[in-house]
Amino acid sequence: MSQTRWESRIESVKAIKFQALEIRDALLQLAKTSEDPKTKSEANCLATYELESFEFLLGMTIWYDILFAVNSVSKNLQSKDMHIDIAIDQLKGLISFLKKYREDGFTSAMISSKEIAIKMEIEPIFHEKRIIRRKKQFDEYVNDEITQSAKESFRINYFLYIVDQAISSIESRFEQFQIYEDIFGFLFNFEKLKALDDNSLKKYCLNLESFLKHDVYYDINGLDLYSELIVLKEVVQIDENTPINVLNYLKRLDSFPNAYIAYRILLTIPITVASAKRSFSKLKLIKSYLRSTMSQERLSGLAILSIEKEMLEELKYKNLISNFASQKARKIDFK
Repeated sequence: MSQTRWESRIESVKAIKFQALEIRDALLQLAKTSEDPKTKSEANCLATYELESFEFLLGMTIWYDILFAVNSVSKNLQSKDMHIDIAIDQLKGLISFLKKYREDGFTSAMISSKEIAIKMEIEPIFHEKRIIRRKKQFDEYVNDEITQSAKESFRINYFLYIVDQAISSIESRFEQFQIYEDIFGFLFNFEKLKALDDNSLKKYCLNLESFLKHDVYYDINGLDLYSELIVLKEVVQIDENTPINVLNYLKRLDSFPNAYIAYRILLTIPITVASAKRSFSKLKLIKSYLRSTMSQERLSGLAILSIEKEMLEELKYKNLISNFASQKARKIDFK
């Protein structure tokens, strides 16, 4: 299981969730046929105390539901043409799903887990833990706590804990996107920009000027940006009003400098760092400890070939080989 990719996590849980019966039977068969005592013991323990435990099946179902939702949004965010406004909407939707799952998810997970348990001929019950009672002294004050059932204890200490951790983690990552939305949100969608009234548009432009200020230097002039956007709302004629299309349109016009700079800065905001992580992962695979003396030129070439794998697969190798051979040919006539 990879430590950095959500997809590997959901795939590992999915394999057990939909093949629990087959895996249990395979482990039991291994326990019967194996001659290694350690292997026999481990296989028997996994089959008996893990896969045949209703708590394990329920926990696996809960993890699958959460990881499936997170992975679906994560894969969309990693696409090359993902826009920041769509990413923000999807993260909002994910947080909303997790909060709703916190309220109703335990019941649905119980139903799904019971179906798996019945198929595996496992009794869908929670095992009550033995309560250890200590003898009280005559002068000792003990606060008699209300004992919880095994089901309620699992819901509070396992289910709610996991979901709350997921919500907290995603909300902390969403805070930066929320800041971007507050500052650049009026530029995300040109239709939304057209719908703004003049006072709101001026307020957003001055706020962006303040955000892009460093000491006494400004990247844009807020009032000039406001004036340019007032004109742009009327003159821009493009099929898709996405930020990249608006930027290309401004580049052709070459007469709206502040708007051009604002859109350029907006489009440099990274939605995820997945591409950078993949590049470093490729670099680690290419330059291992056995190839530590590789030259910089060769390392850069191999890294580009590995990172741009999709583009590389579209190349026609026969033409490249023919061109290389024609340039490097050294013909010698022997008499």
